Amino acid sequence: MKILIVHAHPEPRSLNSSLKDLAVTTLEAEGHEVRVSDLYAMNWKAAVDAQDYGRGEADRLNVVLDSGRAFASGTLTDDVRAEQEKLLWADTVIFQFPLWWYSMPAILKGWVDRVFTYRFAYGVGEHSDVKYGERYGEGTLAGKKALLSVTVGGPEAHYAERGINGPIDDLLFPIQHGILYYPGIEALPPFVLYGTDRITDEQFPDVAKAWRERLLTLETTEPIPYRRQNFGDYEIPSLQLKEGLEPAGRTGFGLHVRD
Repeated sequence: MKILIVHAHPEPRSLNSSLKDLAVTTLEAEGHEVRVSDLYAMNWKAAVDAQDYGRGEADRLNVVLDSGRAFASGTLTDDVRAEQEKLLWADTVIFQFPLWWYSMPAILKGWVDRVFTYRFAYGVGEHSDVKYGERYGEGTLAGKKALLSVTVGGPEAHYAERGINGPIDDLLFPIQHGILYYPGIEALPPFVLYGTDRITDEQFPDVAKAWRERLLTLETTEPIPYRRQNFGDYEIPSLQLKEGLEPAGRTGFGLHVRD
C-alpha cells in the first residue's frame, strides 16, 4: 500500500512528531511505501495568493477560477503540484496534527486551501438539473482512504456527547466529511489521543502500542459510512436528505451517516 503522511506540528520532539516517526517505521516494516509531507519542516506557505496561479498584481484574483485555470494549464506552483501528485500516488493518507481551537493548525488548513484546487478536488463531473457534480463519494480522489491522527489537550469527557466542547465526531465532521469525503476520500474512524498535555515519557509506550495496533488495521478498518451524494439519498437539486431516511433520533451531522 502507498501511504502519504501529512504532518503538522512545529516541534520535532513533540508527541505528534513521535507519532509521525512511529507511523513511518511501523508501516515500512510491514512493506508499505511511505512518503511524508512535514509541513513545518518544508516551510509550507499557508496563504493562498495570486502568485499561486501566475496572476500579475494588476489582475483581480478569483481563487476558484484562477486555481482551475492554473491546474488545467499545468502552471500551479511547484510545491502545490508536488502535493497533488503525492495525493494521486497514495492509496491512504494519514493526517497527523494537534487539535487547535477546535480545528486543524493553520498550516494544515493552508495546505488544503492551496492543494485542493478547482478542477482537481472540486468542480469536477456533470453539473446539471439532475446531477450536482461528482463529490461526496465521487471525484478525483475517490477510492482513497484517510485517517486523522489527532492529539487533544483536554480529557475525553470534555469531548463526549454531553461534554462542554462538543462530541469529537462533530468537531471532526467538517474535516472528515467536508474536506476529505467531498473530493471522494473515504475517512476511517479517527485515532484520537486525549489529555496529551499531561502524557509523560513513562506513558508513551502505551500510546505507541495503541498507535501501532491501529496502523496495522489500516487495510481492514471500514470507513465511516457517509451517504453518497448521487446515489439516491438526496433530493436533486436541493440536496436535502430524502424524507424517511433519517435514523430514529438522529439529527445534525449524524443524518449524513448511514446506519
